[in-house]
Amino acid sequence: MQHEQLSRIQTRINAHLNQKIAQLTDSTIAIAPLTEALVYASSQGGKRLRPALCFSLGTSLGVSDDALLDCAVAIEFIHAYSLVHDDLPAMDNDVLRRGQPTCHIQFDEATAILTGDALQGLAYQTLIESAHLTAQQKVTACQLLLEAAGPRGMIAGQMLDILGENAELNLAQLTQLHQLKTGALITASLLLGALTSSHFDELKPILITLGNTLGLAFQIQDDLLDIEVPTEARGKTQGRDAELGKSTYPSLLGLDGSKIMRDQLIRQANDALENIASNPAVTGDLRFLANIIRFIGERQH
Repeated sequence: MQHEQLSRIQTRINAHLNQKIAQLTDSTIAIAPLTEALVYASSQGGKRLRPALCFSLGTSLGVSDDALLDCAVAIEFIHAYSLVHDDLPAMDNDVLRRGQPTCHIQFDEATAILTGDALQGLAYQTLIESAHLTAQQKVTACQLLLEAAGPRGMIAGQMLDILGENAELNLAQLTQLHQLKTGALITASLLLGALTSSHFDELKPILITLGNTLGLAFQIQDDLLDIEVPTEARGKTQGRDAELGKSTYPSLLGLDGSKIMRDQLIRQANDALENIASNPAVTGDLRFLANIIRFIGERQH
Protein backbone atom coordinates (compact mmCIF):
# COMPACT_ATOMS: atom_id res chain seq x y z
CA MET A 1 0.00 0.00 0.00
CA GLN A 2 1.10 3.63 -0.42
CA HIS A 3 2.34 3.99 3.14
CA GLU A 4 2.59 7.78 3.21
CA GLN A 5 -1.00 8.17 2.05
CA LEU A 6 -2.24 5.55 4.53
CA SER A 7 -0.21 7.15 7.32
CA ARG A 8 -1.85 10.51 6.61
CA ILE A 9 -5.30 8.96 6.79
CA GLN A 10 -4.45 7.13 10.02
CA THR A 11 -3.19 10.36 11.61
CA ARG A 12 -6.30 12.30 10.59
CA ILE A 13 -8.67 9.55 11.71
CA ASN A 14 -6.95 9.16 15.09
CA ALA A 15 -7.07 12.91 15.71
CA HIS A 16 -10.73 13.15 14.70
CA LEU A 17 -11.67 10.14 16.85
CA ASN A 18 -10.11 11.84 19.86
CA GLN A 19 -11.76 15.14 18.97
CA LYS A 20 -15.20 13.53 18.73
CA ILE A 21 -14.74 11.66 22.02
CA ALA A 22 -13.84 14.93 23.74
CA GLN A 23 -16.65 16.81 22.02
CA LEU A 24 -19.38 14.24 22.62
CA THR A 25 -18.59 13.35 26.24
CA ASP A 26 -18.98 15.62 29.28
CA SER A 27 -15.82 16.28 31.25
CA THR A 28 -17.86 17.47 34.24
CA ILE A 29 -19.24 13.95 34.73
CA ALA A 30 -16.85 11.73 36.71
CA ILE A 31 -16.56 8.84 34.24
CA ALA A 32 -12.80 8.97 33.57
CA PRO A 33 -12.40 5.16 33.15
CA LEU A 34 -15.05 5.14 30.40
CA THR A 35 -13.48 8.09 28.57
CA GLU A 36 -10.05 6.47 28.83
CA ALA A 37 -11.47 3.21 27.50
CA LEU A 38 -13.12 4.99 24.55
CA VAL A 39 -9.75 6.43 23.53
CA TYR A 40 -7.96 3.12 24.21
CA ALA A 41 -10.39 1.10 22.10
CA SER A 42 -10.79 3.46 19.17
CA SER A 43 -7.86 5.78 18.54
CA GLN A 44 -4.81 3.70 19.50
CA GLY A 45 -3.51 1.29 16.88
CA GLY A 46 -5.29 -0.33 13.97
CA LYS A 47 -4.82 -0.32 10.21
CA ARG A 48 -7.79 2.03 9.58
CA LEU A 49 -8.60 -0.07 6.52
CA ARG A 50 -12.29 0.88 6.45
CA PRO A 51 -11.66 4.63 6.69
CA ALA A 52 -8.98 4.22 4.01
CA LEU A 53 -11.53 2.58 1.70
CA CYS A 54 -13.95 5.42 2.36
CA PHE A 55 -11.31 8.09 1.68
CA SER A 56 -9.67 6.43 -1.32
CA LEU A 57 -12.99 6.06 -3.15
CA GLY A 58 -14.39 9.43 -2.11
CA THR A 59 -11.24 11.27 -3.12
CA SER A 60 -11.37 9.69 -6.59
CA LEU A 61 -14.96 10.97 -6.90
CA GLY A 62 -13.96 14.49 -5.88
CA VAL A 63 -16.38 14.70 -2.95
CA SER A 64 -16.06 16.86 0.17
CA ASP A 65 -13.03 15.93 2.25
CA ASP A 66 -14.72 17.07 5.47
CA ALA A 67 -17.78 14.93 4.77
CA LEU A 68 -15.52 11.95 4.13
CA LEU A 69 -13.77 12.51 7.47
CA ASP A 70 -17.04 12.42 9.42
CA CYS A 71 -18.21 9.30 7.56
CA ALA A 72 -14.85 7.55 8.00
CA VAL A 73 -14.75 8.29 11.74
CA ALA A 74 -18.31 6.99 12.19
CA ILE A 75 -17.29 3.77 10.46
CA GLU A 76 -14.24 3.39 12.69
CA PHE A 77 -16.30 3.96 15.85
CA ILE A 78 -18.58 1.08 14.79
CA HIS A 79 -15.61 -1.12 13.93
CA ALA A 80 -13.98 -0.38 17.29
CA TYR A 81 -17.18 -1.23 19.16
CA SER A 82 -17.44 -4.54 17.34
CA LEU A 83 -13.89 -5.50 18.34
CA VAL A 84 -14.45 -4.59 21.99
CA HIS A 85 -17.57 -6.75 22.17
CA ASP A 86 -16.07 -9.58 20.07
CA ASP A 87 -13.23 -9.90 22.58
CA LEU A 88 -15.50 -10.15 25.65
CA PRO A 89 -15.50 -13.35 27.77
CA ALA A 90 -19.03 -14.19 26.58
CA MET A 91 -17.92 -13.92 22.94
CA ASP A 92 -14.38 -14.87 21.80
CA ASN A 93 -12.84 -14.36 25.26
CA ASP A 94 -9.62 -12.98 23.80
CA VAL A 95 -6.92 -11.21 25.79
CA LEU A 96 -4.88 -9.61 22.98
CA ARG A 97 -5.85 -7.11 20.30
CA ARG A 98 -3.42 -5.10 18.14
CA GLY A 99 -0.60 -6.33 20.35
CA GLN A 100 -2.19 -4.82 23.46
CA PRO A 101 -4.48 -6.19 26.18
CA THR A 102 -8.10 -6.24 25.05
CA CYS A 103 -10.41 -3.62 26.51
CA HIS A 104 -11.93 -5.85 29.19
CA ILE A 105 -8.44 -6.93 30.29
CA GLN A 106 -7.04 -3.38 30.35
CA PHE A 107 -10.05 -2.06 32.26
CA ASP A 108 -12.78 -4.54 33.28
CA GLU A 109 -15.66 -6.40 31.65
CA ALA A 110 -18.40 -3.95 32.64
CA THR A 111 -16.39 -0.98 31.38
CA ALA A 112 -15.73 -2.79 28.11
CA ILE A 113 -19.44 -3.45 27.58
CA LEU A 114 -20.28 0.20 28.22
CA THR A 115 -17.40 1.28 26.00
CA GLY A 116 -18.79 -0.71 23.08
CA ASP A 117 -22.24 0.72 23.68
CA ALA A 118 -20.88 4.27 23.83
CA LEU A 119 -18.83 3.82 20.65
CA GLN A 120 -22.03 3.02 18.75
CA GLY A 121 -23.62 6.22 19.99
CA LEU A 122 -20.55 8.23 19.03
CA ALA A 123 -20.76 6.86 15.48
CA TYR A 124 -24.31 7.97 14.85
CA GLN A 125 -23.94 11.26 16.72
CA THR A 126 -20.93 12.07 14.53
CA LEU A 127 -23.09 11.62 11.43
CA ILE A 128 -26.20 13.36 12.77
CA GLU A 129 -24.27 16.41 14.03
CA SER A 130 -22.00 16.67 10.98
CA ALA A 131 -21.76 20.17 9.55
CA HIS A 132 -20.70 18.73 6.19
CA LEU A 133 -23.67 16.51 5.28
CA THR A 134 -27.13 17.60 4.18
CA ALA A 135 -30.15 16.48 6.19
CA GLN A 136 -30.94 13.78 3.62
CA GLN A 137 -27.32 12.62 3.50
CA LYS A 138 -27.33 12.27 7.30
CA VAL A 139 -30.41 10.06 7.12
CA THR A 140 -28.92 7.96 4.32
CA ALA A 141 -25.56 7.66 6.10
CA CYS A 142 -27.23 6.45 9.29
CA GLN A 143 -29.39 4.01 7.34
CA LEU A 144 -26.35 2.57 5.56
CA LEU A 145 -24.40 2.17 8.78
CA LEU A 146 -27.35 0.74 10.73
CA GLU A 147 -28.03 -1.77 7.96
CA ALA A 148 -24.39 -2.82 7.88
CA ALA A 149 -23.93 -3.03 11.65
CA GLY A 150 -27.34 -4.27 12.75
CA PRO A 151 -29.31 -7.53 12.83
CA ARG A 152 -29.33 -7.76 9.02
CA GLY A 153 -25.59 -7.15 8.86
CA MET A 154 -22.64 -7.48 11.23
CA ILE A 155 -24.62 -8.56 14.30
CA ALA A 156 -26.36 -11.25 12.25
CA GLY A 157 -22.92 -12.46 11.19
CA GLN A 158 -21.74 -12.49 14.80
CA MET A 159 -24.76 -14.55 15.81
CA LEU A 160 -24.14 -17.02 12.98
CA ASP A 161 -20.51 -17.19 14.15
CA ILE A 162 -21.62 -18.14 17.68
CA LEU A 163 -24.13 -20.68 16.41
CA GLY A 164 -21.46 -22.16 14.14
CA GLU A 165 -18.97 -22.93 16.92
CA ASN A 166 -18.23 -26.66 17.10
CA ALA A 167 -20.35 -27.20 13.99
CA GLU A 168 -19.27 -28.01 10.45
CA LEU A 169 -20.51 -25.23 8.19
CA ASN A 170 -20.60 -25.72 4.43
CA LEU A 171 -19.13 -23.16 2.02
CA ALA A 172 -22.44 -21.37 1.44
CA GLN A 173 -23.06 -21.03 5.19
CA LEU A 174 -19.51 -19.83 5.87
CA THR A 175 -19.73 -17.32 3.03
CA GLN A 176 -23.04 -15.92 4.31
CA LEU A 177 -21.59 -15.63 7.82
CA HIS A 178 -18.61 -13.57 6.67
CA GLN A 179 -20.47 -11.47 4.11
CA LEU A 180 -22.49 -10.28 7.10
CA LYS A 181 -19.87 -10.23 9.86
CA THR A 182 -17.01 -8.70 7.84
CA GLY A 183 -18.25 -7.75 4.39
CA ALA A 184 -21.20 -5.59 5.44
CA LEU A 185 -19.07 -2.93 7.15
CA ILE A 186 -16.47 -2.98 4.38
CA THR A 187 -19.28 -2.43 1.88
CA ALA A 188 -20.67 0.41 4.00
CA SER A 189 -17.22 2.03 3.98
CA LEU A 190 -17.31 2.21 0.19
CA LEU A 191 -20.92 3.37 0.07
CA LEU A 192 -20.27 6.15 2.57
CA GLY A 193 -17.24 7.18 0.51
CA ALA A 194 -19.57 7.75 -2.45
CA LEU A 195 -22.51 9.12 -0.44
CA THR A 196 -22.09 12.79 -1.36
CA SER A 197 -21.42 12.10 -5.04
CA SER A 198 -24.19 12.98 -7.49
CA HIS A 199 -23.52 9.54 -9.04
CA PHE A 200 -24.16 7.64 -5.79
CA ASP A 201 -27.23 5.73 -7.00
CA GLU A 202 -25.60 4.43 -10.16
CA LEU A 203 -22.38 3.50 -8.33
CA LYS A 204 -24.14 1.69 -5.49
CA PRO A 205 -24.57 -1.77 -7.13
CA ILE A 206 -20.93 -2.10 -8.19
CA LEU A 207 -19.74 -0.83 -4.79
CA ILE A 208 -21.84 -3.50 -3.07
CA THR A 209 -20.26 -6.14 -5.32
CA LEU A 210 -16.78 -4.79 -4.59
CA GLY A 211 -17.45 -4.64 -0.84
CA ASN A 212 -18.78 -8.19 -0.63
CA THR A 213 -15.82 -9.48 -2.62
CA LEU A 214 -13.27 -7.63 -0.49
CA GLY A 215 -14.99 -8.74 2.72
CA LEU A 216 -14.61 -12.41 1.82
CA ALA A 217 -11.01 -11.96 0.64
CA PHE A 218 -10.21 -10.15 3.90
CA GLN A 219 -11.72 -12.96 5.97
CA ILE A 220 -9.95 -15.73 4.09
CA GLN A 221 -6.64 -13.95 4.63
CA ASP A 222 -7.56 -13.51 8.31
CA ASP A 223 -8.20 -17.25 8.61
CA LEU A 224 -4.85 -17.99 6.97
CA LEU A 225 -3.00 -15.57 9.26
CA ASP A 226 -4.57 -17.25 12.30
CA ILE A 227 -2.76 -20.42 11.26
CA GLU A 228 0.44 -19.14 9.68
CA VAL A 229 1.48 -16.02 11.64
CA PRO A 230 2.63 -16.19 15.29
CA THR A 231 0.98 -14.13 18.00
CA GLU A 232 3.87 -11.69 18.49
CA ALA A 233 3.96 -10.82 14.77
CA ARG A 234 0.22 -10.45 14.32
CA GLY A 235 -0.79 -8.90 17.64
CA LYS A 236 -3.63 -11.40 18.06
CA THR A 237 -3.64 -14.85 19.63
CA GLN A 238 -2.55 -17.44 17.07
CA GLY A 239 -4.80 -20.48 16.60
CA ARG A 240 -7.76 -18.89 18.36
CA ASP A 241 -10.27 -20.03 15.70
CA ALA A 242 -9.34 -23.68 16.24
CA GLU A 243 -9.54 -23.29 20.03
CA LEU A 244 -13.09 -21.97 19.71
CA GLY A 245 -14.12 -24.73 17.32
CA LYS A 246 -14.93 -22.31 14.51
CA SER A 247 -15.40 -23.27 10.89
CA THR A 248 -12.87 -21.45 8.72
CA TYR A 249 -11.95 -21.41 5.06
CA PRO A 250 -8.75 -23.42 5.68
CA SER A 251 -10.67 -26.03 7.70
CA LEU A 252 -13.12 -26.36 4.81
CA LEU A 253 -10.90 -25.85 1.74
CA GLY A 254 -7.38 -26.43 3.10
CA LEU A 255 -4.59 -23.87 2.97
CA ASP A 256 -4.00 -24.13 -0.78
CA GLY A 257 -7.71 -24.08 -1.63
CA SER A 258 -8.23 -21.04 0.59
CA LYS A 259 -5.39 -19.18 -1.10
CA ILE A 260 -6.83 -19.99 -4.53
CA MET A 261 -10.25 -18.65 -3.48
CA ARG A 262 -8.68 -15.53 -1.94
CA ASP A 263 -6.75 -14.79 -5.14
CA GLN A 264 -9.88 -15.31 -7.26
CA LEU A 265 -11.74 -12.82 -5.10
CA ILE A 266 -8.93 -10.27 -5.42
CA ARG A 267 -9.12 -10.62 -9.21
CA GLN A 268 -12.89 -10.10 -9.05
CA ALA A 269 -12.34 -7.00 -6.92
CA ASN A 270 -9.95 -5.62 -9.52
CA ASP A 271 -12.54 -6.30 -12.23
CA ALA A 272 -15.08 -4.32 -10.20
CA LEU A 273 -12.54 -1.52 -9.82
CA GLU A 274 -12.17 -1.35 -13.60
CA ASN A 275 -15.94 -0.92 -13.89
CA ILE A 276 -15.81 1.92 -11.36
CA ALA A 277 -12.93 3.56 -13.24
CA SER A 278 -15.06 3.74 -16.39
CA ASN A 279 -17.81 5.72 -14.60
CA PRO A 280 -17.88 9.45 -15.39
CA ALA A 281 -18.11 10.15 -11.65
CA VAL A 282 -14.44 9.23 -11.28
CA THR A 283 -12.37 12.37 -11.64
CA GLY A 284 -9.31 11.37 -9.60
CA ASP A 285 -6.75 8.64 -9.12
CA LEU A 286 -7.88 5.12 -8.16
CA ARG A 287 -4.37 3.77 -7.54
CA PHE A 288 -4.66 4.04 -3.77
CA LEU A 289 -7.87 1.99 -3.81
CA ALA A 290 -6.14 -0.55 -6.06
CA ASN A 291 -3.29 -0.74 -3.55
CA ILE A 292 -5.75 -1.36 -0.69
CA ILE A 293 -7.26 -4.24 -2.68
CA ARG A 294 -3.81 -5.75 -3.15
CA PHE A 295 -2.98 -5.22 0.53
CA ILE A 296 -6.11 -7.11 1.62
CA GLY A 297 -4.84 -10.21 -0.15
CA GLU A 298 -1.23 -9.86 0.98
CA ARG A 299 -1.36 -8.44 4.51
CA GLN A 300 0.52 -10.18 7.31
CA HIS A 301 -1.31 -8.67 10.31
